[in-house]
Amino acid sequence: MVEAQTEPVWLFAYGSLIWRPDFDRLAEVPARAMGWSRRFWQGSHDHRGTPEAPGRVVTLVADPDGACDGVAYRLDPLVLAATFTALDHREKNGYERVDIDLELVDGKPLRAITYLAAPGNFAWLGPAPEAQIARQIASSHGPSGSNLDYLIGLGEALRARGWVDNHVFALENEIDPTLSGQRRR
Repeated sequence: MVEAQTEPVWLFAYGSLIWRPDFDRLAEVPARAMGWSRRFWQGSHDHRGTPEAPGRVVTLVADPDGACDGVAYRLDPLVLAATFTALDHREKNGYERVDIDLELVDGKPLRAITYLAAPGNFAWLGPAPEAQIARQIASSHGPSGSNLDYLIGLGEALRARGWVDNHVFALENEIDPTLSGQRRR
């Protein structure tokens, strides 16, 4: 017998799940993860790059002064297992499911699940000068498309919500200052 889910399950999105959620959800609300910053420090060998030439995608890194804006999705309990099976596959390249504390716009707390690629995982690339990260993003391509499309899609989604992420915007500017707000597919 399967036990029914009684509490709502929330998922925090801070990367491509903001602009490309491909799962059933009942609600979405803006949320902020305090003490975390979004960084292009995770390698992508399976989606936006290849094992020989990995791309770079975002993860959350602990930052006592940081705050990362994103979207909290309330997941549909009727398809919860299938949702996590699909997300576990999508986020398989070094990410793990973890619980995270969020703050909603009205200041209320919300506990959610997110996918985090911790330092030291097999695909971890870590920090590098922004110009170097930008060059890697500009030249990487994988089965899910170009790494540049990922960067532009994320930047566009953040701007559409009025959120500022200096790291993301600086990488766009390093590649081409005219790219801001333009999405290539």
